[in-house]
Amino acid sequence: VRLEMLLEQVLAPEQYEANVKTKKGSSDIVEFAIKLPGKDEERGSVYLPIDAKFPQDAYHRLTDAYEAGDPDTIESATKNLDAVIRKMARDIQEKYIDPPNTTEFGIMFLPFEGLFAEVIRRTNLMEQLQRDYGILVTGPTTLAAILNSLQMGFKTLAIQKRSSEVW
Repeated sequence: VRLEMLLEQVLAPEQYEANVKTKKGSSDIVEFAIKLPGKDEERGSVYLPIDAKFPQDAYHRLTDAYEAGDPDTIESATKNLDAVIRKMARDIQEKYIDPPNTTEFGIMFLPFEGLFAEVIRRTNLMEQLQRDYGILVTGPTTLAAILNSLQMGFKTLAIQKRSSEVW
């Protein structure tokens, strides 16, 4: 719901799609995909897959461990959250990323800033997700910034197309 609201606020309805099969020959459906212009007219759009994930159990276990203040429990809960996030990233890569039909990377949207902060604190985890799985992890604020940047690119492209028509 938060992801859909962000997309609706920043992008025009024709700039993204919901429930998209981004990988040829697969029946897996990504929650949302941004439609980026293809390299040439005949290829059409290239999708940027965005999948919302909320590892609720792992996150609650970690916050409970922080409240209890037990270092062993915190370490165990941290390792568990890392493993769950890695599995989710692998799922996104395997199910939805399919160049040249999609970008070479996908976005994992974590709907709460607290959860996002826990994940980005682990620099090695973030690097591994980007390097090994091609996954960019975002929270609500980060995704909004990325979407605004994409929107500026869409506007620039539209201006370029219109100016060539005028000439």
